[in-house]
Amino acid sequence: MTYAADVIIIGAGGGGSVVAKELGEKGVKVLLLEAGTWYGNKKWPNPNQEHGAVCDSNPENLSHEILNRKFTGYEGDMNDFVSGKFRWGPADRNRYPWFRYIPQGGFAWQISGVGGTTLNYLGNSPRAFPSAVDDVWPISYREMIPYYEKVEATLPVSPAPMTAKEELFFHGAQKAGWSLLKTLNVTSPGYRPQPNAILPTDLNINDPYFQFEENTEGCTLCGSCINGCHIGPTVEKIAKRSTLVSYIPLALKTGNVMVRPNTFVIKILTEKDESDGLKAIGVQYRDTWTGETGELRAKVVVMAAGGIETPRLWLNSKLPNNSWIGKGLTSHWSDTVSGIFDEQILMNILGVPNIKPYVGPNSAARFDYPGVGAIQGFGSSPGLLSTLLYAFSKNGYNFLRKTDSEEPWDVRGRVVGRELKELMMEYPRTLSVLIFTDDEVNKKSGITLDPVLKDEHGSIPVIKYYPSKRDKQKRDKLAVIATNILKKAGAKKIIRTDCSPYLFAHLESTMRMGYVTDSNCEAFQVKRLFIADNSVLYNSLGGPNPTLTTQALATRTAEKLTQKYFC
Repeated sequence: MTYAADVIIIGAGGGGSVVAKELGEKGVKVLLLEAGTWYGNKKWPNPNQEHGAVCDSNPENLSHEILNRKFTGYEGDMNDFVSGKFRWGPADRNRYPWFRYIPQGGFAWQISGVGGTTLNYLGNSPRAFPSAVDDVWPISYREMIPYYEKVEATLPVSPAPMTAKEELFFHGAQKAGWSLLKTLNVTSPGYRPQPNAILPTDLNINDPYFQFEENTEGCTLCGSCINGCHIGPTVEKIAKRSTLVSYIPLALKTGNVMVRPNTFVIKILTEKDESDGLKAIGVQYRDTWTGETGELRAKVVVMAAGGIETPRLWLNSKLPNNSWIGKGLTSHWSDTVSGIFDEQILMNILGVPNIKPYVGPNSAARFDYPGVGAIQGFGSSPGLLSTLLYAFSKNGYNFLRKTDSEEPWDVRGRVVGRELKELMMEYPRTLSVLIFTDDEVNKKSGITLDPVLKDEHGSIPVIKYYPSKRDKQKRDKLAVIATNILKKAGAKKIIRTDCSPYLFAHLESTMRMGYVTDSNCEAFQVKRLFIADNSVLYNSLGGPNPTLTTQALATRTAEKLTQKYFC
């Protein structure tokens, strides 16, 4: 393939797609490389069965018919960690996923494919807490606001549609004495609708004759956000705004962006220059279908492969040593708390006998507590929900645990057998919340390379995470607050998962701004090499979901990159 790119971007996920669109609009020629496949494009009609084309830049080739056929909404087909379409692995699902080693046991929830992990994210788009940025980051919160606003307008972001589970959550939060937050810049604790990158529902959705067809414009409350939203008349009008359907179409429309899927970058190419010193000049890649390798050159390279693969690529490329490469991992050490309600209680509060947690956006309400973290409502298909609630505990089996009368919850730990069946019988009347802790940067946590094990892309990454005593205190405090909200709402039984610290859904700060890069996100030790994914975040933002902040920062990085090298 010959394509005269000014900039090569590695990774078409939450950050890389944003940089591609922003640079394309500035007239910069971009080649966007992605390790996984491209769903919803005519040049890849059977993306999991055959190679398809090499690359594409034509927005006319985006196909809702293909996307609709591939995104089935079935949790096993989409989110099976080994063979699902949403996994970290090659497009050919007959091949093994790409391995990462977590010595403490656990799971890193990330996806390869154009759109990256935004393919199965919940669309949650809160800003960082100002207190986690001001006088902490190398840049101020005020400087970030215009970039937040630009991303919020582009996706777009708006208050999530509400269903019964959100109404019940708000009822409990209000009864517990918390205030409704009316700002995007949160400085005090309270509850609010989720700032969400999901298109609002059609105003006629309550019409008894409304047709819930896949071509409907806007959210239909079908509950498949995490299993691959395909609701919309065209690819670029799909309800959930993954970068596959938001930033990628906009990037292609600039006429300056070429996307090449099924291309795993295995090395950053560099050379020494009298004026710049060591600088990036291109990449070495491997075609994930054929195994062929090659090299691509450009004036600037942007790493946007995520919190694991970006430091892994740096280390496998043998770029200059820096004690913070891969270190400082934060992951919002998570937990889940659920409340089970009687029919009569729900009838009294909501006027209906159940809340149907599988209806509506998977997460549409939240509680924020600057300095501690965040709590957000969560409801999804029963397999995924029960896995998160009842299988990910670090606390052993509940039936083997001695009852502690001091604890505010009734069940804590893994649940199996008859007890699990009984709890799942209550699933339609179960309100669940996710907890995201404001965990602190710890240099012992992070990504290293295994000294022995390799795959076809080089030494495999090793992930280690060590939450602090203070992190545990914050997480326990959030669990108590969540329990109180559920009890005030009328829950008769409370279940706390006490989740393992090694479930990694929000991998952040492994290539920290200020330590690995300057404030423009250009690497200190390799000129013309930028970073634009969660890894460059300075910290865990205070607990809010990281995608919006990564996208805002990527917007700023594209601006700074252009000013320095293309003006």
